[in-house]
Amino acid sequence: MPLRYLHVMVRVLDLEASMAFYALLGLKEVRRSDNAAGRFTLVYLAPPGQEDAALELTFNWDGDPGLPADSRHFGHLAYGVDDIYAMCAHLAANGVTINRPPRDGRMAFVRSPDNISIELLQNGPALKPAEPWASMGNTGHW
Repeated sequence: MPLRYLHVMVRVLDLEASMAFYALLGLKEVRRSDNAAGRFTLVYLAPPGQEDAALELTFNWDGDPGLPADSRHFGHLAYGVDDIYAMCAHLAANGVTINRPPRDGRMAFVRSPDNISIELLQNGPALKPAEPWASMGNTGHW
C-alpha cells in the first residue's frame, strides 16, 4: 500500500502573524478553509511549485487554551534554502531571532510566532563559514 505525504499541521494563536512569518521563508498560501460550525480556519502554505509539501496552519477562532506555551514537543519543520546566509539575514532584518546561527554554513534554526522550531538547511554542500554567523552564539531554544 503506497504512502503519500500530505501535510504537517501546527496550531497557531495569531493567524496573520504566523502567515507573515512563513511568508518570510517564501511559503505561499495554496488553499484556505473557514469552518463556521467548528469555528476554525485552516490555511495551507507551501513553497512555490511544491504545493504537495504543505504546512497546515490551524487557527481556532475562540482561542486555543490547550495550546502549550512552548511547542518544543512538536520537533521541527525543515526547509532547504539556496543561500542560508541570505535567508538568515533576510529573517533577521525582519525581526526574526536566529536561535541557532548557520555557523557551519549548513544549518540554522529559528522559531515561528507560535514557538514552532524551523530548521533551515543549505541545499547542496555547506557554504564556507562566514561572519557574522561563524562567531555568533545560540539564542534561546531551538
